[in-house]
Amino acid sequence: MAMTAKQPYHKGDLPALLLQAAEQELAENGLERFSLRAAAKRANVSHAAPAHHFKDMTGLLSALAADGYRRLVKAQTKRQAHVGSGPVDQFVASGLGYVDFAEAHPALFQLMFASEKPDRSHPDFAAASLDAYGKLEREVAALYPGDVAADRRTILLMTSWSVVHGLAELIISGRVEGPLQLSSRTPDERDAMIRAILLRVHEVKS
Repeated sequence: MAMTAKQPYHKGDLPALLLQAAEQELAENGLERFSLRAAAKRANVSHAAPAHHFKDMTGLLSALAADGYRRLVKAQTKRQAHVGSGPVDQFVASGLGYVDFAEAHPALFQLMFASEKPDRSHPDFAAASLDAYGKLEREVAALYPGDVAADRRTILLMTSWSVVHGLAELIISGRVEGPLQLSSRTPDERDAMIRAILLRVHEVKS
């Protein structure tokens, strides 16, 4: 929904307002049609406002993607708050939160992971994405306490990420609706299906 022309904002709120408008523009019109001017128009501010705060389109999209990574972690943490503290439950809940975020924000998810538009060396982007990656590292490590060879740990980490990310991509693209029929399942049935897939790649019991 577009902002109203008379919506007040404080000067300090303008970057957040622009990020919100940028995400709406991205979701509704796609990355190919995205521009600073369109984001400014949606936010009902001067067309120069985004450049003032984010320098250029790359800066704005980098900041938006960084915000996406922080929200991804929040979605994962929200899921984890409702399950037991054991490493298996925490790992599965994190994966469910990953899928939740992708389904709720598919355009932003693609910007974060599949687009070359953001500057991945941007300090905010780098910090936020590394924080999300570090969370996965800790959760996989918790599944395998004790000494694990470095290569083995890396394989387990990459397998975990590949499965949850690939599943999220397949779900938001509609490619797995036929075999999984997630839309016709209850929330508990959906979660159980995803849980089984996530645990299938690990030597752990559900």
